[in-house]
Amino acid sequence: MNKMLFVLCAVGFCTSCNKESKDTVGIQNISFENYPKVDGSTSARELNTMVACNLLGIRCAWGPGIIESRVWCTHCEEDIPDAYSNFLWERIQTSQTHGAFMNLIDGNADIILTHRTMSFDEKVHADTKGVSLIETPIASDAFVFVVNVNNPVKSLTVEQIQKIYTGEITNWSEVGGNNAEIKVFTRPRNSGSEEVFRSIVMKDLEPLDFPESVITGMAGVFPELRDADGICYTFNAYKELQATAPDSYVPKIAINGVFPNETTVKNRTYPFISEVHVAIRSDVNRNSMTYKLYDWLQTNNVKPILTACGFIPK
Repeated sequence: MNKMLFVLCAVGFCTSCNKESKDTVGIQNISFENYPKVDGSTSARELNTMVACNLLGIRCAWGPGIIESRVWCTHCEEDIPDAYSNFLWERIQTSQTHGAFMNLIDGNADIILTHRTMSFDEKVHADTKGVSLIETPIASDAFVFVVNVNNPVKSLTVEQIQKIYTGEITNWSEVGGNNAEIKVFTRPRNSGSEEVFRSIVMKDLEPLDFPESVITGMAGVFPELRDADGICYTFNAYKELQATAPDSYVPKIAINGVFPNETTVKNRTYPFISEVHVAIRSDVNRNSMTYKLYDWLQTNNVKPILTACGFIPK
């Protein structure tokens, strides 16, 4: 196996991705053979792989990727048996939020990690299949709004955000900024960030349709805002660790005067907080490795991994 194989993890955890950690915080009898089929959102991609590295003793180190930051396996040939040389590509999938839910419902994944629960469309699909899910929050993350680095607006109210997305506010001068049209960016329906945006930001308000400004990939948010006087949303942990888009490149703004950081998420003063969920099918065998992994993800053992991914553990 190529030693430069990229494993989708997050910075800061590679020093604890070793064989000793598996023995101290692991799941009894978990192995490459019986590890569940894992899927999830782009924002939880590093978390899924970091968990697998920890439980299976795969050593890894931080390095750059083509678009987003990556961690690559440093001792693949030693840590991964030849029979499972493609394990990290085949068993740990990232089908994005909607795809992960559909795979879980259809039986093509055993367990998923996402920033939200089922959407309306996914629930309808589950009902047609006679499937129900168990969805459990394990961590918190700030849901943040980002703007162009030259934008003088540093804070918006919840009402102003809502009015921007309903089309009632169209110029930055209306919220204390420059006399410039607000370029409103959105994400596709059923994507994790779009459904969270509608749930915790817009609530009962219907956002205006901005079809020409839909950003299909999460990483695309940052170059778009680098070149446009616009606004969009993302998850803080993804922005800071995986996309590595610091505020000097694409800044976050405060909401109601509260800036999103670890303290304001922990004390719940920041208005927009998203929960990271682990989900399984409700009919899963309680003695299965899938259920054991689901259970383990709610223990104190996973907290250092969640923290390393930029999340706030429950």
